[in-house]
Amino acid sequence: MSGRARARGARWARGAAALVLPAALAAAPATAWAHAPTAPGNWRLVDAETFDRSLDDAGTPWTRDDDGPSSPYNVDEYDNDGAFFETMGGPAFRQQLGTFATYRKSFRFGAKGWLTAELAARDADKDGKPDAPPTLTSRKGVANLDEPSHQGGVVIRSTNALPSEYRVEMTLRGLDFGGQRNGSWDYPDGRVNGYSPKGCKTNFPWAPGGDFSRPECSWADVRTDSNGFYYLGIMDYDRVAPHNNVFIHTRRKVAMDSYNRYKYTGTGLRYCNPSTKQYEPYPSGTGNGVNAIFMTDDRRYATQPGTEYLMHSECGVAKGGAIVSQVDLRPELLPKESYKFAIERRGGAYTMEMSGVFAHVGRATYRYTRAFVQDGEPIWHYNQKPEEYDGRFNADWTWNGPGGTLVDRDTWPAGSAYPDQFMIGDPHMNFYEGKAQVDDVRLYVPNSK
Repeated sequence: MSGRARARGARWARGAAALVLPAALAAAPATAWAHAPTAPGNWRLVDAETFDRSLDDAGTPWTRDDDGPSSPYNVDEYDNDGAFFETMGGPAFRQQLGTFATYRKSFRFGAKGWLTAELAARDADKDGKPDAPPTLTSRKGVANLDEPSHQGGVVIRSTNALPSEYRVEMTLRGLDFGGQRNGSWDYPDGRVNGYSPKGCKTNFPWAPGGDFSRPECSWADVRTDSNGFYYLGIMDYDRVAPHNNVFIHTRRKVAMDSYNRYKYTGTGLRYCNPSTKQYEPYPSGTGNGVNAIFMTDDRRYATQPGTEYLMHSECGVAKGGAIVSQVDLRPELLPKESYKFAIERRGGAYTMEMSGVFAHVGRATYRYTRAFVQDGEPIWHYNQKPEEYDGRFNADWTWNGPGGTLVDRDTWPAGSAYPDQFMIGDPHMNFYEGKAQVDDVRLYVPNSK
């Protein structure tokens, strides 16, 4: 077992006998979807946050994070100072990383601190104060996630690893992280896809390749690329917090997010119209889609990190190819209306659920269930315990760049285990900008437990 695998958040069982998949997986349910909420009797509420009590991150100071092995946010070779970027960028990456400082803050809240807030921001002039930092506050029973710069990040996560079976859900009351408004990507206040029009906004200094020595404003423009928000995702490591976008794409098990691409006319995204059950090109929607994705072990990209997508919708099941949006939200209805997002892990399977008023169909609930291993395809890092997995999907990922060759060994070895941690918000420190309002966050376990 490699130190690299341990750095990915694995917990190891030593001296174990040969490992086999549990019987629950062999009997896991087939692909299915339905249109009714889960019966309340199936679950028992164990934690809930209604944000009725005052919440304000201002009470927690910002602290500098210099990355490296001593940082509590150090994870693996894809995090902010990771070997992947040194490999792909050569000496220029380390020079660019040194042009700013990173600051973070973290605090627990909710009953017995069952939730944790993680905020991050940059300090470009290194005056000891973060530039345009994000905030997390609450007012009148609603949490406000406010991120004025794409170079920051703010997430709400579970403090402790989730149990072996659970249902976690959140209620969305407001959303302003891009997408069309009144039929336009360019807003009356000058914002572009939710981004401020001031200054350049790029993915600097984290990219999967290219010339890392370029000036910051010569990197890829995120304003005319994409904006987005994670409604609910399950991550595979302990201390979930904002990092670069490449890192995030290697650590997700399942996720429901938005990926709002500015005036996009290509074939890399598409909508499923749940009324006609037919795929439609991305411009047919409003740029406010929900992408519910099960991650699998295959690499989505040949030249950069990222796990492949399995996407269930009313139009069928797709692996890879164009990203599928299962529904199109109507943000103009918020906050009078609301949307509920839920993820369940039970009976050897994950289920993603979304409820609310959607384009084409009105008020509806959609649920998509997939077994941990189904049709030979696993859900990435599904095993919370070593005995749940036998190593059959292990692999090495190799990267070559100006900085040499990096071999990422044992991406999923036998004996590994990965916690389930939920996340809400924006985990990217080089993409996404805006505001969102979250109402309730709830955690359930099966009634029998």
